[in-house]
Amino acid sequence: MKDVDLTWLDPDDPDEGDLDGAVAVLEATRLLDCPHEPLRTTSSFRAEIRHGWDGEPPLAAVTREGHEVVGVLAVHLPRRDNRHLGYLEITVDPDHRRRGVGRALYEAGVERLRAEGRSLVLVSGFDLPSVVGFTKAIGVDRASEEVKRSQHVQRLDRDRLDRELAAAESAAADYELVRMPSTVPDELMPAVVTMVSAINDAPTDDLDVEDEAFSAERLRAFEVAQEAYRRRRYQLVARHRSSGELAGHTVVAVEIEQPWYAHQLDTSVLRAHRGHRLGLLLKIGMLRWLAASEPQLRVLDTWNAASNDHMIAVNEVLGYEVVATAAAYQAHL
Repeated sequence: MKDVDLTWLDPDDPDEGDLDGAVAVLEATRLLDCPHEPLRTTSSFRAEIRHGWDGEPPLAAVTREGHEVVGVLAVHLPRRDNRHLGYLEITVDPDHRRRGVGRALYEAGVERLRAEGRSLVLVSGFDLPSVVGFTKAIGVDRASEEVKRSQHVQRLDRDRLDRELAAAESAAADYELVRMPSTVPDELMPAVVTMVSAINDAPTDDLDVEDEAFSAERLRAFEVAQEAYRRRRYQLVARHRSSGELAGHTVVAVEIEQPWYAHQLDTSVLRAHRGHRLGLLLKIGMLRWLAASEPQLRVLDTWNAASNDHMIAVNEVLGYEVVATAAAYQAHL
């Protein structure tokens, strides 16, 4: 195995050379493998290593050949749940592939997982020959398939959406849509935590994972992290009229530094409120909100498990088109 000399990044004060080198590798990889993804920027990578997705930042490292950063490793170690596993992100500069760097980074990541007492390693990647070949070489098993779809917001068939909205409103007459502030009010936080937890009903296929544990602390950390990523967030909630219960929600984040691009984040409905077309109601309501507040928006992306037939059907009604497929892989240590 090729030896790699890892430099671990200080999340609060990373070396600027390491930071710039890491982003250069990530962006070169994006351009070659997944140009449909948004640009990788120094500010977004800085936010990632300091905040993670929701307050659990990864351990991040770079490796060099000479003075040049040629590989990036991120080791994600969940602390709130799924403490049996770790997730590795491995990126090798396209000009330095097939030299053993990726395998060496994987082995270094696994060593760190073992030191943390983790018994399962997860990796993921787009369905590309280079990724498939790498996963075979390191001996991980394909456990879940995901699909990325994108919506060209300014090409939407608005007349069709109006018809779909009218049908959804008829089925959801007992519900109303409420625009949530980007910072959840304290008095609504318990209900929002319950509502967000509905995402655990999404399929995970053969992945050896447990339900995620949500809390007020975690949602506040998510808010802080998304601010650090420089994203404007929109959260639309379906509220049951008679009981006042929050039944479901959808969340979109717009990239401030790339304001033509947005991410569809969580869309989920509590089990007790399903069957009223709330998912479609929420998503069309969100599109109307974005049309008024983000008129420059061009692309809205979303990810779904390939087995999530219900949400995929909703997205196809909305005009989403498949952009790429990906998979998650796992191995027990």
